[in-house]
Amino acid sequence: MIVTLTINPTIDRVISVDRLAFEDRAYINSSRESAGGRGILASSVIHAFGGQTLAVLISGGDAGKRLEEHLQSDGLPFQVVPVENEIRTNLTITDKHGLTVNLNEVGPTLSKEEVARVEQAVKETLDRASWLMMCGSLPPGVPPSFYGRLIAAARKKKVKTLLHADGEALIQGIEERPTLATPNQQEADRLLGRTLLTRTHYLEAAERIRTMGPESVVLSLGSRGAVGAFREGLFEALPPRVDAVCPIGAGDALSAAYTWAMERKNNGVEALRWGVAAGTASARLPGMKFASLEQTEEIYKQVELRRSEQGVTLP
Repeated sequence: MIVTLTINPTIDRVISVDRLAFEDRAYINSSRESAGGRGILASSVIHAFGGQTLAVLISGGDAGKRLEEHLQSDGLPFQVVPVENEIRTNLTITDKHGLTVNLNEVGPTLSKEEVARVEQAVKETLDRASWLMMCGSLPPGVPPSFYGRLIAAARKKKVKTLLHADGEALIQGIEERPTLATPNQQEADRLLGRTLLTRTHYLEAAERIRTMGPESVVLSLGSRGAVGAFREGLFEALPPRVDAVCPIGAGDALSAAYTWAMERKNNGVEALRWGVAAGTASARLPGMKFASLEQTEEIYKQVELRRSEQGVTLP
């Protein structure tokens, strides 16, 4: 079973408009809300692909009740750790050209006791888990060492770990040597303290991050695909050109499909291809929807895998 942790879940409200333009009005075409947060979204993709998953998450306030109702109606297996404060609501505005604005709240402040309960709930799932995916931001009150502690606990149980985080949580998390780290380009920029602009930069960055602790690294590059740094070497997964309608969530689809594929074949390079296919296929859909397995398979056949023979100079 693949366990996902979302310690900062959200109600995602997605508004589709005719066009987004600076200092001009836009007209709303549609509006919808759904359960959000990186771990929940990853579980949704894995569940839709036919994989076994359990989403562990916090829930509090009226927004938390709505979150649980959405998860129940979606049929997604989940486990709630109740908290006192209300969970956040995020707003995404997107137009038909793929231009997107994402406005996120910080999230509820958690007490030390609540953080401890979340940690204990995750540890209790490890005897049934093959993978633990730790995805997303940490809300106020959660120390940046939190993900790192769970990675260490999972290793003792021989559970593989995926870390998708940012800032200090990413820095301290990768020091605990997760199985896989999946930063996007902006997160890698901040981690390495440099701006990544070229193919050479991407290859250098993926390998550099791998030397910082993770067994493997998948650097997500949006429409440019992804770079994977594995024990076997550096690989690029290049997607076909598509018309991106809403790229928000494509990185979550990539992480989820990668882990799902690893469960099936345990081949990181092939899993990289599946991940890029899922992210690309999902970006074609409106309103932050995720591609089905059939839609992902269509793109999978068109993803080009390329091994990098280029020597990488690390800073």
